[in-house]
Amino acid sequence: MLVLSQLLSVQLQDLHFLSVPDLVKSFDCSSMSIISAKALLVLILFVSISQNSDGQFEDYCIADEQATEDTLSGAMNWACGNGADCSAIQENQKCYFPNTTKDHASYAFNSYYQNMKHNGGSCYFTAAAILTGADPSHDSCKFDYLP
Repeated sequence: MLVLSQLLSVQLQDLHFLSVPDLVKSFDCSSMSIISAKALLVLILFVSISQNSDGQFEDYCIADEQATEDTLSGAMNWACGNGADCSAIQENQKCYFPNTTKDHASYAFNSYYQNMKHNGGSCYFTAAAILTGADPSHDSCKFDYLP
């Protein structure tokens, strides 16, 4: 009978050749402790995730709720003049509403960050911005994400 320590010694690259039913059949689950069974399930989950994930997460740069209006406005103007595409936050465009400094700054910060992050650009903006994993898009206003 195989024990969990023997399973763990199998190289992870070899596990993708085993199907879950074959792996489970090789164990006498009735004699395994609950902890060993849970560890096996965690291992199977880990292997399946690592084979299907590239490990990248989307990140968006948005205005920090604690930043002042003046700080946001100045940083937004800088972003729009240095690589952000701010056309969508102009009057009568898809991201004009809600018409607030915070919302317009969030769009400008994210546009700059997505366009410039691979060339040394950051999401700092004199501490007026933060990174988030939540897509801030709303209604017809879509925030870009570039891997």
